Amino acid sequence: MILRIFFSRKRVRTTLLAFVAVAVMLGLGVWQLDRLQQRRAFNARVSGHVTAPSLELSGAALETDLTNVEYRAVHVVGKYDEAHQVALRNQAYKNQVGVTLLTPLIISGTQQAVLVNRGWIPFDDAAPDKWSRYAEPGIAQVRGVIRRAQTQPDFGGINDSPGAHQVWNLANVSRIAEQLPYPLLPIYIQQTPNGSATILADTSMSLVNIPGQTAPIASAVPQRMPVELDLSEGSHLPYALQWFLFAAIVAIGYPRIVLRRDRPNNQSQV
Repeated sequence: MILRIFFSRKRVRTTLLAFVAVAVMLGLGVWQLDRLQQRRAFNARVSGHVTAPSLELSGAALETDLTNVEYRAVHVVGKYDEAHQVALRNQAYKNQVGVTLLTPLIISGTQQAVLVNRGWIPFDDAAPDKWSRYAEPGIAQVRGVIRRAQTQPDFGGINDSPGAHQVWNLANVSRIAEQLPYPLLPIYIQQTPNGSATILADTSMSLVNIPGQTAPIASAVPQRMPVELDLSEGSHLPYALQWFLFAAIVAIGYPRIVLRRDRPNNQSQV
């Protein structure tokens, strides 16, 4: 009798819609829980890398899979090849737009190189013919953080067109390597002010785009950019609970409303 009420001709579509809505909302809740597990696994992995001792990038370390130790502190010695230097466009530092310089570092005692993000320079110096003022000649001691190559833009971003470039949208190491005369490691190093990544205590704050701060004065050395990590669990659990709550409201509320509306008709028929 009850099933006839829900699947009557006038309510069958609404009932099916309610079933679909509950299924979709339950699916979204499960998806958020899955995202939460992924986030926790990422946080655990990255926390281990951040707290690991600094990696000396030489000898056997050059043969390891460096793509799996992103955010680990690293130290490398070599000489910059500024003739093959490139830049990343549209990089912000303290409300100022500019570029960051990506410079190949020939690792001492090897024929290999690693790309180093040496830091930010202002837009006024973004043209390649002005990069020479930021040269760092001689043997360089680089301390920073291992970063994975960027192969795809973020949502809304723009990929780089085919061919060689001096200014890039992405730190796509494999593509940049195509225009270099020597092998390049598959990762790049972000040279940081303190030689390591920083875990954010307050995720609402950032050194990028903070209102009221003035731009740094251009100097002979690029402004080293911090790597700040948010290792919180995000909003996945609240979102999952929200979707489960919505599903419960529909699953419980819809039958109650239907039965309440049909009660007078049932009583009159008796």
